[in-house]
Amino acid sequence: MDLTPNAAELKPAHISDAEWALRVQLAHCYHLVDFFGWTETIFNHISARLPGTDHYLVNPFGLNYDEVTPANLLKVDIDGHKIEPSPYDANPAGFALHGAIHGAREDIHCLIHTHTTPISAIALKRAGFSHDDFYGAQLYGRVGYHTFEGITLFADEKPRMLASLGEKHILVLRNHGIAVGEMDIPRAFFLLWTVQRAAEIQVAAGSIPGDNVALPDSIGERCAHLTAELIRDSGFAEKFFNAMVRQMHAKRAH
Repeated sequence: MDLTPNAAELKPAHISDAEWALRVQLAHCYHLVDFFGWTETIFNHISARLPGTDHYLVNPFGLNYDEVTPANLLKVDIDGHKIEPSPYDANPAGFALHGAIHGAREDIHCLIHTHTTPISAIALKRAGFSHDDFYGAQLYGRVGYHTFEGITLFADEKPRMLASLGEKHILVLRNHGIAVGEMDIPRAFFLLWTVQRAAEIQVAAGSIPGDNVALPDSIGERCAHLTAELIRDSGFAEKFFNAMVRQMHAKRAH
């Protein structure tokens, strides 16, 4: 299925060019998560805040990720109420998590929630993420942990989730999955990719007998700092995101 948007044909007249560009990029992000096999059927969520507002874009509940398009993305407020008419509704399980973070963190404009098998396995373990592999070291000091309270449906959990996240950009939802947030969609996607790779390697290493080579905290601190600098001060994340979009479209064209 080729869902490459043609802005001239698809952009509704009432949507600004800036919002349409964000919708196109967010639809690409949904398609990439599907392409990499990180979906949970119709569940989970990726949201993007509309700059200068308390509104964000999110997927229509009931659609597969490869069915998400720039035009059918929902625009909702931080309580999950639709701002514009749509035949679709949003997944209520996303309101508490996404609404809480978008409402409190001005530095997070894109939030991605997944629970792939490796990530959910790490979320189940008391120790959480190891920082002894290449990708895990990049997460040193950047991960918050939130105690499982059941499906995230209730507003009273919001302050506790925010306290668990603090000033970090990665939140492990214990016994559940992960949420990662960044200043834009490419940076959030690159952070998710890093977390996913760390989880895959940690799970694989755990199946091999013998001790891991432990890294000192100083190396973890250095790796995390350098990675944060790389995606904050350069076009690295955007180059990575665009390359993955090209790869996805090339492979799906065959």
